[in-house]
Amino acid sequence: LRPPTVTGQFHTLFFGSIRMFFLGVLGFAVYGNEALHFSCDPDKREVNLFCYNQFRPITPQVFWALQLVIVLVPGAFFHLYAACKSIKQEDILQKSSYTGFYVFSVFLRIVLEVVAFWLQTQLFGFKVNAIYMCDVGALEKKFNITRCMVPEHFEKTIFLIAMYTFTVITMILCVAEIFEISCRRLGFLKPQ
Repeated sequence: LRPPTVTGQFHTLFFGSIRMFFLGVLGFAVYGNEALHFSCDPDKREVNLFCYNQFRPITPQVFWALQLVIVLVPGAFFHLYAACKSIKQEDILQKSSYTGFYVFSVFLRIVLEVVAFWLQTQLFGFKVNAIYMCDVGALEKKFNITRCMVPEHFEKTIFLIAMYTFTVITMILCVAEIFEISCRRLGFLKPQ
């Protein structure tokens, strides 16, 4: 069962193909070896690991993979419901209860994307700096700040901006899908 709207089908293509490809291939290339190349002064393994964990409480690849899975859940529930009820694609926009459930699943995707966007700003910000100042006081039992070099910080900044852009595009597509459904229900657009 595919989405009942042109916008929904484009969203599935965009979300499923481009975003996942971008994250899987380029995300691994940019972030895949970050922990290995993260180095602090003094360059000791325990200091590097301690500071890297402080710098990245969650790795961006894991965060974005969780975001993709969580945002897919509302649509998956709707499609599971539609499959169990043997709902045909053309019936989704004809019967109010089906339309309402589908619109709710799209609205829930928007909410989840907004939450993910906010969390991403809190965890990663909008720019990756070349130097990270790490508080190693807990490690050395005294107050001490050490400088750490963040590898490929410029590439990571570009990738962050791209992931923000994907999130915004996905939200816009979801809003456009709700608008398309409303226009179809009100008779402003012809059925597909």
